[in-house]
Amino acid sequence: METVELARLQFALTAGAHFLFVALTLGLATLVAVVQTRATFGRDPVHQAMTRFWGQLYIINYAMGIVTGLVMEFQLGLSWSGLTEFAGNAFGSALALETMIAFFVEATFLGLWIFGWNKLNRWAHLALIWVVTLTAYASAFWIMVSNGFLQNPVGHRMQGGVLHLADFGAMVANPAALVAFGHILSGALVVAGFFMAGVSAYHLRRRTAEQDFFRKSLRVGITVALPATLVTATFGGIGFQELQPTKSAAWVGDAGRMAEAQAEMVALHGPGDYLPPVAWVQSGAMTMLILFALMFFFSGLSFLLMLFRPVVRGLRIWHWLLTAMIPVPFVAMLAGWIFREMGRQPWAVYGLLTTADAMSPVTAGQMRFSVIAFTSVFAVLVVINYWLLARAARRGPAGVTLGDRPIETATPVLTF
Repeated sequence: METVELARLQFALTAGAHFLFVALTLGLATLVAVVQTRATFGRDPVHQAMTRFWGQLYIINYAMGIVTGLVMEFQLGLSWSGLTEFAGNAFGSALALETMIAFFVEATFLGLWIFGWNKLNRWAHLALIWVVTLTAYASAFWIMVSNGFLQNPVGHRMQGGVLHLADFGAMVANPAALVAFGHILSGALVVAGFFMAGVSAYHLRRRTAEQDFFRKSLRVGITVALPATLVTATFGGIGFQELQPTKSAAWVGDAGRMAEAQAEMVALHGPGDYLPPVAWVQSGAMTMLILFALMFFFSGLSFLLMLFRPVVRGLRIWHWLLTAMIPVPFVAMLAGWIFREMGRQPWAVYGLLTTADAMSPVTAGQMRFSVIAFTSVFAVLVVINYWLLARAARRGPAGVTLGDRPIETATPVLTF
């Protein structure tokens, strides 16, 4: 069990770190696409500069997300070969689609968008960022289809002691996947909205020269964050109705319901402890709900304040609070992820494969070394990412290199 706990800890740390990159990438891609649409139609130089500035921050975060995502893929084979051997034939198709979309379609069109500045016409360039955004959504969708299968395995058949995909449509239409996808996508918009508003407020508080630039950016961030918070809560409420019986009982904390859920699982699967860790489930859910309430009321108040231009330019206490709110949606997303994943325990595939049986045949010593190595690498990556983001954000539009025109130099023509 020590080896299992170490493997779970390792995957929790790496998946949680990767999740932070994904949340900002999904949301920021959408905001960059919206801003570039406004710049393309209106040819407003301020919105063009906004596209370049926020696009550069998006690229920094995207690059780190790719690196951490690759490490997570390796962990499935290194630490969880039992899971892939038992259920890989069933949910592996969704993972394969996600990989093809993320590494072939999304990355290709993002490269064209990065290097297409001043080379493609503005409509073609606008189309590229929307393709990048939509493929980012598709990538997240297939990840949630895979995760939804683990939460609520449907569309499969058992053959030779392993799962095989029997109904692809049922797996795609899995409520555990669809509701979670809507919740994650809207939550990512909350993350990006608070990020854009917080960075803009930082510059407005410091009275940087680009006041109009950051005033408009702040309005975009808050205008997205408020409705996105409501949509996130809606999907979250629907998700609470789809909880597994054991997770629902642990969340409520009622001893009678927990005993009933435990008895049902024992009757189905034999002796064992089938209740998830109650403290983790309840603390994850409560943290998520409390932070949601904070974000909802603060974004509502901010929406009212942003209607008054003198307030946007001069209310420094509000600017400071907006900047301080940047990490709050990240913490809320992690808390929700803990609630979702810890509530599935002790199952890797709910009702079919326990986490202990999903483990690779590794020793505790090997697992300790792996935890230390992966955690160290991820810690460095997280620090580098947020240092780069903070540095680029502090520099403002003046430090942007994305979309710069190449310097033209006079080159002598040699004739013979």
